[in-house]
Amino acid sequence: MTAATATDPRRFRTAMGRFATGVTVVTTRTAGGVHGMTANGFLSVSLDPPLILVSLGACTMARHLHAGDRYAVTVLSSDQEEVSRHFGGRPSVDVRFDVRGRFDFIPGGLAFVGCRIVDRHPAGDHTLFLGEVEHLDHRDGTPLLFYTGSYRTLNVGLTEDVFFY
Repeated sequence: MTAATATDPRRFRTAMGRFATGVTVVTTRTAGGVHGMTANGFLSVSLDPPLILVSLGACTMARHLHAGDRYAVTVLSSDQEEVSRHFGGRPSVDVRFDVRGRFDFIPGGLAFVGCRIVDRHPAGDHTLFLGEVEHLDHRDGTPLLFYTGSYRTLNVGLTEDVFFY
């Protein structure tokens, strides 16, 4: 394999698609209202202090986060695929937000994390927005997943005895 083949953007994207991720909607409030975007570039960074990170390319949401000071992340449940598509650029549902203090969340999600932006790091064609957690809530349920370019769900309830070693 040549270096050009190894770093081809399409090949890189296909390889990274083999890593199953949860699906989130990142929201922020501006003078123009609440803005949301589907994102799977999300991770926890630190327990003390509690920090999370969202990674965004050149997009409207990134511009809002560069100008603003807070964002919220809703981890979507398995029955929210249409909501994910809506905030991914295919508007199709009427979305109302669950306002909790200075943060706007998607009702029906599994986890709700509201952050104050404490740092921004350029990283290639993306910016990493580091946020210190100011609001946190969650509920039980089945997550919406993204794998190889498609939405998936987790089969919960399986026990180890169904796996063959």
